[in-house]
Amino acid sequence: MSFTKHIPNAITCCNLISGCIAVTCALWGNLEAALAWMVAGAVFDFFDGLSARVLGVSSSIGKELDSLADDVTFGVAPSAMIFYELQVLPIPDYLSGVRDILPYTAFLMAAFSALRLAKFNLDERQTTSFIGLPTPANALFWGSLFVGLGPRIESLSWAVPLIIGLMLLSCWMLVSEIPMFALKFKHWGWRGNEVKYVFAATALFMLLAFSVAGIALVVAWYVLVSLFLMIYERKPAGADK
Repeated sequence: MSFTKHIPNAITCCNLISGCIAVTCALWGNLEAALAWMVAGAVFDFFDGLSARVLGVSSSIGKELDSLADDVTFGVAPSAMIFYELQVLPIPDYLSGVRDILPYTAFLMAAFSALRLAKFNLDERQTTSFIGLPTPANALFWGSLFVGLGPRIESLSWAVPLIIGLMLLSCWMLVSEIPMFALKFKHWGWRGNEVKYVFAATALFMLLAFSVAGIALVVAWYVLVSLFLMIYERKPAGADK
């Protein structure tokens, strides 16, 4: 039995383990460590697919294992971060009746992440781009939001409804039919890659200017650019004349 056939699945399991550690850190309130382990999981998630293609050992088991690992790292882990925040933040009086159950609504995002991953596995339209917000982007948005802007968010009197509203928006974005462009280059020329190069340049500026919080801004910018492209591409021919 060839050893190389097990390498991609071993890397995927490293992603899964990273996600489990991220969940534990989040529930303990160590959100910085949780974000770090989610980033580690994202790195493993990139290399498991890459290694499978390079070694020519892609398999159905690997595909299913990858989705399972992704839901833990990019679904359950950010949900655990939201769960922790909703437990420690003061609940407004008008939500006092659901105080005990409100934090558990965070795990809706884990369920929608699983649904998004299942759809991705079956959707043949998503070979070169994405339909709906990718789970790693969603997870990094939440992790960087809490780590980079946590004190500012916690100082808001309306922090709880803000988090709940953003979480529900994330759930919808994960399973939406909104096309999201992928940063995959078929060639390195400018023509045909204008949007990707402009996005990459602005994303780099955000990361340098805002540090960890810049990751959340990059994800938000990614969604806005994708929405603009969707509207522009659906514009009827001659509408701008």
